[in-house]
Amino acid sequence: MVNTKRLILHLGSNMGDRLAYLTQGFKGLELEFGKPIGMSQLYETKAWGNTGQAQFLNRAAIYECNQMPQTILRKLKDLELETGRKQRGTWEERELDIDIIFYESDIINTPNLKIPHGLLHERKFVLVPLNEICPDFIHPILNKRVAEILQHCTDELTVNVWTPN
Repeated sequence: MVNTKRLILHLGSNMGDRLAYLTQGFKGLELEFGKPIGMSQLYETKAWGNTGQAQFLNRAAIYECNQMPQTILRKLKDLELETGRKQRGTWEERELDIDIIFYESDIINTPNLKIPHGLLHERKFVLVPLNEICPDFIHPILNKRVAEILQHCTDELTVNVWTPN
């Protein structure tokens, strides 16, 4: 019997047809990991960190997975490129960004991979979708539920459910 873990991802896009990039990303994820066992609504937020750019569409999802974290990361980066992502600097615009937020309760700290995601507790645009799909998930380092982390988050960016115009 293969031991599966919950893989919790966060996807975002703020270039071009944001919804199309996210849709393509989720189709690729489904081919790789199967159907998600949980998925948030779409949310829209201003850019975090580098605020002089277009607003992001964001969504979180949970998959069951039994792959090694470095393998998952490589597959996610390949999917970003296949979807049309161009390499740019940190916190720049992007066609598709896929972040590993949690991999069950694993803690990984390598130069190219940090799980749990190192800034998730500072970002409402990540915490709001996570709170929708896994409010009781316990952060393995902070030892707090996602709902508690969101409640104490000082990020002032507004996170709105996305409604197409």
